[in-house]
Amino acid sequence: MTTTQKFDVAIIGGGPAGSTAGSLIKKYDPDASVLILERAMFPRDHVGESQLPPITAILHEMGAWEKVEAADFPIKVGATYRWGNSPELWDFEFLPLEHFKDEARPAKLEGQRLFTAFQVDRATYDHILLDHAADLGCDARQSTKVSTIERTGDRIDGLILGDGTRVEADHYIDASGNAAILRKAMDVGVEVPTRLKNMAIWDYWENTDWAVKIGVGGTRVQVLSIGTGWIWFIPLGPTRTSIGYICPTEHFRNCGMTPEQMYLDAIAQEPRVTELCTNATREGRLATTKDWSFVSDRMVGENWMLVGEAAGFADPILAGGMTLAHTSAREAAYIVLADRKGEHDPKWMKRSYEQVLTDRIKQYIRFADFWYAANGQFTDLESETQAIADAAGLKMTPKEAFRWLSLGGFTHEDFFLPGLGGLDLIAVKEIARRFTGDTEQRWEMLNYNVFKLNLNQAKKATVPIYNEGKIIKADAYRRGHKQLPLVGLYGVVHNVLKQHSDAISISRAFERVAAQNPGTGVNVQQLFASLENMLIDGWVAGKMDAKKPKLRFDLSGNNFNSDKIKAASA
Repeated sequence: MTTTQKFDVAIIGGGPAGSTAGSLIKKYDPDASVLILERAMFPRDHVGESQLPPITAILHEMGAWEKVEAADFPIKVGATYRWGNSPELWDFEFLPLEHFKDEARPAKLEGQRLFTAFQVDRATYDHILLDHAADLGCDARQSTKVSTIERTGDRIDGLILGDGTRVEADHYIDASGNAAILRKAMDVGVEVPTRLKNMAIWDYWENTDWAVKIGVGGTRVQVLSIGTGWIWFIPLGPTRTSIGYICPTEHFRNCGMTPEQMYLDAIAQEPRVTELCTNATREGRLATTKDWSFVSDRMVGENWMLVGEAAGFADPILAGGMTLAHTSAREAAYIVLADRKGEHDPKWMKRSYEQVLTDRIKQYIRFADFWYAANGQFTDLESETQAIADAAGLKMTPKEAFRWLSLGGFTHEDFFLPGLGGLDLIAVKEIARRFTGDTEQRWEMLNYNVFKLNLNQAKKATVPIYNEGKIIKADAYRRGHKQLPLVGLYGVVHNVLKQHSDAISISRAFERVAAQNPGTGVNVQQLFASLENMLIDGWVAGKMDAKKPKLRFDLSGNNFNSDKIKAASA
């Protein structure tokens, strides 16, 4: 006789996405019964170790940041890149290194640590988070396989586990990663919006040298292109390092080498990595996987949602996988919480979730395409920028589309801050400057000195804001597939443009707003970056008035200099 167990929420997958969803549901609704089903037995290795700063706030909200910090993972301060045919190494930091101070660990989540991330050994990290979810009251079961998903149309009726147990729940969340157990059972297809079809090969090494040591425990990951692809070098702890190689699957088919031969050959081509491995030894557990970016055709159903890699995957060049997993799981948890309390229309919540997550994944894919198109080894992808622009509703030649991307046309990831993958728009443009060979960053708004809101054919809408366990409806405008949220920095710029149109008046208004909001992230630099993004996306129209002064910016150090803005108005 089959035993049926009933829960409020059943989550398939106990990785970061599953643990995040379970932890947040239990945090804000302790009475909810939450089941997490993980087919593996932790600890177990998993690829995807390099984080981005947006994860920090989510770990804190879960109540798990201190536990992760206590594991003594390296602090990710940024990355060192060498890309394309250039031998030049260039560094990117999440915060200026002069602001990074030595401090004992484990440290508190304050000051500089708010702007950094971790490089995590997934065997330890995933175990910490799943145990944390269990500590909060989740029924977390390891070595538990979901064998069958019972369904009626678009509704899931139950799960049959490997031991024959039947599970029923009001809500189901697929956090099973590339296994996509629920997605496949519900016959949901995927879109592959890129010609990039790569494969990843990796192993772990003991006793490598770190490329750089910054303060106590701080370092940068290494992203280094070679003739046939690129290599990642990610320290995971004092002695263990993840080293991986990404290349087109076509190269593997044509090279005549085994994965191990190809992996060792790639490392031998990279003198920086070879030197760092002089005294190191491999663990000898080489792993491979296909590395194709995709987006699910659907991410929600009557009583189910997809999160993390079950919903979509973007090429790891931007290290966005874990950010997408944590972020989508957090938002799915909020939807479950609101639905259990009868707050908001479930269709509106799920429709908003699906639209935003789809756009977010596609933004990562577009930026990855742009990144690869800038590599001399991937020149055939430059024409793909035209298809990217077409998908955004813009008719452009390949060269026009490439310029649009380099201006920041791929950025609209966050309602509050213009940027992508943990990088603000200023940093994104610096990357674009290097890739396009420009001597200066290109800002579209410097072509104009008068700016007006362009809301033609835009309809009023609402977007969900996820805050302290509740979903708040915020006003927005929607035009086609694009939306302009009237919150955060975009909301500030919208309100300023309702009162001011000439560039100097706008800059002074931005300075007043920033002065009124110290320490909140509302600053002149990011307000101008938000204006830039709204201009590129068509929410703002610009023109040049010869009788008015032009804006001029000093972008040294990737920052706007407000003194230069004032000087331009003199």
